[in-house]
Amino acid sequence: MSTSNTTIKVSGISVQILRKKIKNLHLGVYPPDGIVRVSVPQHITNENVRLAVISRLGWIKKQQEAFKNQPRQTEREYVSGESHYFLGKRYLLKVIERYGKHEVELKNNSKMLLYVQPGTSRQNRELVINNWYRQNLKETTATLLKKWEPKVGKKVQSWGIKKMKTKWGSCNIPAKRIWLNLELAKKPSECLEYILVHELVHLHERLHNDNFKQLMDKYLPAWRKSRDILKREPLAYETWEY
Repeated sequence: MSTSNTTIKVSGISVQILRKKIKNLHLGVYPPDGIVRVSVPQHITNENVRLAVISRLGWIKKQQEAFKNQPRQTEREYVSGESHYFLGKRYLLKVIERYGKHEVELKNNSKMLLYVQPGTSRQNRELVINNWYRQNLKETTATLLKKWEPKVGKKVQSWGIKKMKTKWGSCNIPAKRIWLNLELAKKPSECLEYILVHELVHLHERLHNDNFKQLMDKYLPAWRKSRDILKREPLAYETWEY
């Protein structure tokens, strides 16, 4: 799909315009900083986009304010005493230096033990924890796919986990490929389930329109509650789309 990018200013707000081979205009405001992005068909002019943005200025400013007030995690140094999260629960990190395999262990439902070799750098301690998050998220996702693919009536061709700056999940509809944000490993389990079902439903309906919402209501009636939980969860220190 060929695309082109333009940025314009509307009432002091920067608006990213992404032109591609689609039929309808889609306007979104994305965390963490309330970026306004408008996807439009190739023939739509900047003036058309400006008018669309003006018509929704109140909603845009409300979304930006919500993102501004959403809590953010502080930068992590991966040292003992820090708070780290797994499935929505807070754990205190304890770094244990020893010779042997690097690994992560949860203990007493309150501590996250990080076993590393003496002198392991901060970057490598982060890598060990992120690999642990990734493995857990892969295992949980595989189980959830077995549950939800038959219910939704769609099967993905491939899926994966990666760090994403602005999205909790994404779906390449033609390729039937889903990506999930690594940060979901830190959030309550219902948030992962919501995002996964959300992306599967996109295989039925590309747009976030009334049909999409009706399908979400059909398959996951409590999806709005899970969405709201995710909105209240702290953003990662690194900026992360949804």
